[in-house]
Amino acid sequence: MTTTEEAKSAGVWRTFVESPLAVKAVLGGVFVNKVGGFLNIFLVLFMTSRGYTAGEAATALGVFGIGNVVGVLIGGALADRLGARNSTVLGMAGAAALTASLLYLPNYGLLIGAVALLGAISQIYRPASATLLSELTDDDRQVMVFAMYRFGLNLGTTAAPLIGFGLYQLGGDSYHLLFWGEAAVALGYAVLAFYALPARTTTTGPSESAAETGSYADLFRDRRYLLYLVATFFNAVVYVQYLSTLPLDVAASGVPIFWYTLAVALNGGAVILLELVVTKKTQNMKPRLVVFTAYALTAVGVALYGLPLGPAVIVIGTLVWTFGEIIGGPVVFAYPGMAGPAHLKGRYIGSFQFMFGLGAALGPVLGGFLFLRMGHAVWPVMAVSGLLAAVAGYFATRNRKAA
Repeated sequence: MTTTEEAKSAGVWRTFVESPLAVKAVLGGVFVNKVGGFLNIFLVLFMTSRGYTAGEAATALGVFGIGNVVGVLIGGALADRLGARNSTVLGMAGAAALTASLLYLPNYGLLIGAVALLGAISQIYRPASATLLSELTDDDRQVMVFAMYRFGLNLGTTAAPLIGFGLYQLGGDSYHLLFWGEAAVALGYAVLAFYALPARTTTTGPSESAAETGSYADLFRDRRYLLYLVATFFNAVVYVQYLSTLPLDVAASGVPIFWYTLAVALNGGAVILLELVVTKKTQNMKPRLVVFTAYALTAVGVALYGLPLGPAVIVIGTLVWTFGEIIGGPVVFAYPGMAGPAHLKGRYIGSFQFMFGLGAALGPVLGGFLFLRMGHAVWPVMAVSGLLAAVAGYFATRNRKAA
């Protein structure tokens, strides 16, 4: 057994080596699954290649996104009721079958239905994986483990478009190999989960009985955590503006698009290279201070976009909120698993992922609406929203696990 001080000083490699096999399997599986996640990248191109209009293709992508948001709520409930292993196997096996089926469905109605169902079922694994990581990891190492979890997600997300395009070309400019490849990855993850993950991690007794009756309604009694979810939502709305409103403003300002793409590339590279290193320090800090700092830096970063837009403003503003993401990402993601009772862990995690996904989905709509009416003045509004999220996050976050 390691002492508390030794646990706090543990770095990336030591934390990984001393983690249970199931934790290693989840971390590896999440990375592989994300690398194989081509569908959301190529869905619009696939639809238009089948003769559907741009509007129909965009609708399909929107339906897929709605399914993603709903899926994490379902996944949170299933993680509590079925256990992480069973819910992961169910989600990944279902995703494999539905992904392959898209190649053979004969009409738009069936295709849209399958896309909606796939959007939901493909996300069931996310709360299950996060729940298992939280259950099997000591509190002192949860932040570092979730930093590794985020590293796998980010690295997989970066590699997926390149691998997907390679499969597309290898298949003779056809989507068959690409979609069958994603189905194979999902099925492989299901098999890995079945053999490597424990069926249940909770002990028998009162907590198991509670799991049979627990629901999302129980979560609403934790008003402090509800405030955390509100802060998560508004932070996500502000955070996602770099993907939607910022390029609109760049185009309207006449700044060469190179500077926007450079800023986005710097963000991805910095998070992948620095987040694990920085987490060695932030894992020992008070969670509420980390959450406040991260959300406040996000607000400051978008506030800088409100200056006369140019290359320096775009790059510096992006680096500021990127630093906030690096500082706070692992803590923000780890906290839901430590905030509530054991029998509701999956629902706490699922609700967090739902609110973050909802903010990321509605953010471009809200930002675009404001930009059309306010133009460049949208950024101070977003900055104020980000600062309110920071304050809410500070008061909502407990520094120790709830009893």
